[in-house]
This record gives sequence, structure tokens and C-alpha cells, in this order.
Amino acid sequence: QVQLVESGGGLVQAGGSLRLSCVASGISFSDNAVGWYRQAPGKQRELVARITSGGSTNYAASVKGRFTISRDIAKTTVYLQMNSLNPEDTAIYYCTVWGRIRNYWGQGTQVTVSS
Repeated sequence: QVQLVESGGGLVQAGGSLRLSCVASGISFSDNAVGWYRQAPGKQRELVARITSGGSTNYAASVKGRFTISRDIAKTTVYLQMNSLNPEDTAIYYCTVWGRIRNYWGQGTQVTVSS
């Protein structure tokens, strides 16, 4: 059974930073890509960042240069360091792992950025 548990969301003011964490069990990051999506009210779910098993990263244009994804393979933990936050970053953030059969998802964590 695969489980992803997120933490680190909260309320910050514009210009601030947050680091999200997602601890996975039942699946390895050595063989699977892992990443973060977000969904704001009234918007489609958006892929924010992902990192492949080999360490290659991709970012949404809106977060490039501000967010950094990383992972600790041994701890099966993926992080999203979010800097220079703005109100447009307000959303529920979900971590996901690209498994062999399907994607697995965390429960989501709310990030709210006040102006």
C-alpha cells in the first residue's frame, strides 16, 4: 500500500517562504518520478514541479526561479521550497508519485499567501 503524507502548508504573507514536505511509504523514489500539483479555486489542477528518478526537474513557468523541488531517496521524502510567494500561489498543494501502475496522491495541504 502506498501512502503519501504532506506537511508544511500554512498562511504566509507575500514575499515569504514555505517548505512543503511529503513522506511516502510503500514506493521508492529511486524508480519513480515524484512531484507537486496545486489547485486553486476555480482553476484546473496544475503541475507545479516534478523530479525524475534520475534527478531531472521541471517547473511550471509561473514558479520557475522561485520554487525548488528536491527529494531524499533514502527517506522517501520530497520537498518543495517556495520562495517569494505571491497571492497567485494560493492553492491546495498535492504531492504525487508516478507509480508503475498509476499515480499516487497525498491528501493535500493548503497554502495561503496574503497580500
